[in-house]
Amino acid sequence: MKICPNGPDLTESIEDLTCPVCCDIFRDPVLLSCSHSFCRSCLKKCWDTRARECPVCRRKASKCPPLSNLALKNVCEALQQVRRQNSLEEQGRCSLHGEKLKLFCLADEQPICVVCQTSKLHKNHDYATKHLSNLKYTSVTLDPNTAHPCLVLSEDLTSLHYSKQPRCCPDNPERFHVSAEVVGMTSLGSGSHHWVVETGSNQDWLLGVASLSAPRNAEVAARPEKGFWTLCFRDGELRAMSSPPTLLTVTTKLEQVKVQLDYNKGTVSFFDPVDNSLLYAFTQTFTEPLLPYFYTQSSHPLRIMPEKVLITVLRQ
Repeated sequence: MKICPNGPDLTESIEDLTCPVCCDIFRDPVLLSCSHSFCRSCLKKCWDTRARECPVCRRKASKCPPLSNLALKNVCEALQQVRRQNSLEEQGRCSLHGEKLKLFCLADEQPICVVCQTSKLHKNHDYATKHLSNLKYTSVTLDPNTAHPCLVLSEDLTSLHYSKQPRCCPDNPERFHVSAEVVGMTSLGSGSHHWVVETGSNQDWLLGVASLSAPRNAEVAARPEKGFWTLCFRDGELRAMSSPPTLLTVTTKLEQVKVQLDYNKGTVSFFDPVDNSLLYAFTQTFTEPLLPYFYTQSSHPLRIMPEKVLITVLRQ
């Protein structure tokens, strides 16, 4: 049986963790000299009614109390903990305290219970005052049906770069035909969402969100009145594409950008993930779903970082 540093390997056969008497996961397992293990209580019941021998191989046991199998005990307890956590999460409950996840910690961007609220982990943090009615995870991936012919997407649809040689691709209506743009597959119409993009050596990019009805067949300024809320880096300068654009000052080279959308509050914010410092925030009342938005005319890639994006749908 393999034992992982962070707990049991759940892909292994559960038989290795099962008591041969009760056929359940070991509880307080003990080890006999014949190398067979049993729950302490199961072995006691056997010995109370039968000879003092191993219930499996019938080898006579020592008169000394059986030794605890600490290694097996730790693995089984870890497995039971994983099972309890999974069960609680399926019920929408806190895996630490078993209480319902009624709050949302804005600092840590995760649902919490009322006990978490007073704990050291979330002390002095701000919380959403609404109750969670639904919770799910998704990930941001690029929609190849919308990509401009000069954009090259990775196979896993999480990276893009510009090529001077356009691809042959279907002339479908959702595709950007004029500018080197692409949007994400999943439309965002409620809740809180965030994703991180690695810009690296790319010196020509726009990142943010675009409305579902944003123009695809015309070259327009990527600004709020046209359905775009974006940050732009070009010619060594960082700008928020407001009207007019706002020149931003950054003290260190920006390697990554975190895009955060709170649809219900009407905000699109941009952060430096290194220290979570705010770069710029748009405020808008959204009237239609939005899509993650990307533009580049650089051969250096933009990469969506591999992380789960938390979406919380809040009940008024």
